[in-house]
Amino acid sequence: MKKLFILPALIILLGLNSCSHDRNNPGHAYFPDMAQSVAYEAYKENPVYKDGKSMQMPVEGTIPREMIPYQYEKGLDGQQKAGEELVSPLEVSSDVLQEGQKQYEVFCVICHGTAGKGDGYLFTSKLFPAQPTDLTADIIQNMPDGEIYHIITQGSLSGLMGSHGSQIKPEDRWNIIVYLKNSF
Repeated sequence: MKKLFILPALIILLGLNSCSHDRNNPGHAYFPDMAQSVAYEAYKENPVYKDGKSMQMPVEGTIPREMIPYQYEKGLDGQQKAGEELVSPLEVSSDVLQEGQKQYEVFCVICHGTAGKGDGYLFTSKLFPAQPTDLTADIIQNMPDGEIYHIITQGSLSGLMGSHGSQIKPEDRWNIIVYLKNSF
């Protein structure tokens, strides 16, 4: 009878002894090499690669996510081609208009003004000598969406508006265009 009592008592004692109430110490690790990997720091030497560097160049032709190269060249021909081929993937909705307004206020108001008349702070404060385009004008409102997208991406033909392709995500450019066409 004593032998039957000793075995469960020993198991319970070992179980309680193995539990640690110290949250900073996980207890015993039987395979520590799997829990603690040998990671190489970014700018340190690394014997795994031939060149000995941890930071490797991306594979040639790699494109960052959401940054598909723009296929239309800068200039009048590229702008007209974009106007013919690019179509907004967005439907007019309150969410798209709201997001377009938000993006317009971040990127466009400073030059084009809150009403799109070309009377933004940079022009009215005389920090920018030429008046930006009036976005409420018929020429802009009747311009194909693809041409406006091209101008936002590559800059205007006059050179007064620079490229915003690296600053504004493609979807946000379309949001701005929907806002321009439906709010002014």
